[in-house]
Amino acid sequence: MIIFLYGPDTYRSRRKLNEIIEYHKKTHKSGLNLKFFEGKELNFQDFKDELQQASMFKEKKLMVLTNVFLNLPFKEEFLKKGKNFVDSEDIILFYETGTIPERDSLFNFLIKHAKSQEFKPLEDQKLKNWAKKEFESYQANINSAALDQLINYIGNDLWHLSNEIKKLVSYKKGQKIEVKDVELLVRPKIESDIFTTIDAMAERNKKIALSLVHKHLEKGDSPLYLLSMINFQFRNLLMIKDLIQKHHSLYLLSKMTNLHPYIIKKSYSQAQKFTTEELKKIYQKIFQVDLAIKTGKVDPETGLDLLITEI
Repeated sequence: MIIFLYGPDTYRSRRKLNEIIEYHKKTHKSGLNLKFFEGKELNFQDFKDELQQASMFKEKKLMVLTNVFLNLPFKEEFLKKGKNFVDSEDIILFYETGTIPERDSLFNFLIKHAKSQEFKPLEDQKLKNWAKKEFESYQANINSAALDQLINYIGNDLWHLSNEIKKLVSYKKGQKIEVKDVELLVRPKIESDIFTTIDAMAERNKKIALSLVHKHLEKGDSPLYLLSMINFQFRNLLMIKDLIQKHHSLYLLSKMTNLHPYIIKKSYSQAQKFTTEELKKIYQKIFQVDLAIKTGKVDPETGLDLLITEI
């Protein structure tokens, strides 16, 4: 038997892989017939010899091959003998996390002959249903608005989302999770990227700053939301810059601004890179660009470009 797991959602594909491995371990308790091969370095003859070696305990073998699609010699040899493996009592599992080349001969063979499962990124209601089931697996309850906010913050990165779910469950200890809990504990992914963008702006590296912004636009993020996040952060920088000049400590900054500790830490560092006058001019420029967009004088994407190039 051949199994083929592939696709960009590595969280769910890894979970499926682990389920198959755990089932094999329970069924075949010797542990001697579970083998892992890193595909990039795999020699076909080594793989074949291992597969053909007789099992001491009459157990089925599970051969897990990861990322073999860039190993051209292995692919060529496997395809020559491929049909011999299809009806094998042992299990050959191809696990692919990388991008598969178009019209790949091994891919076509596996789609035709293997039990295959593709793991595409979850979107919309499917993503929400997945997150709800994760909370339920911890016997935790989250209201609809809080769930929407969590997904809005993190998107469909399930590795990140699962960690934030664990954090919220641990924090609430059986109590219902509310929007305020998400806002307190979860740092939006786009917010992290905005810090990087503003670092580039502080270094006067407009090329990198523009590149970072356009990556978000290409992913479908709203230019107006990006502008609002830049506006939010420069407002924080102005406030923190003023408090720094009044010689307040980091501890007092957190108390006085009511901002998340992570934002305080990042903003404290960034505020040192600008003068107060520079921050005031940038904040004014953001206001002008926002007004120009809302009055139809400039489209949002052009407005973002102008903001960064003119700083």
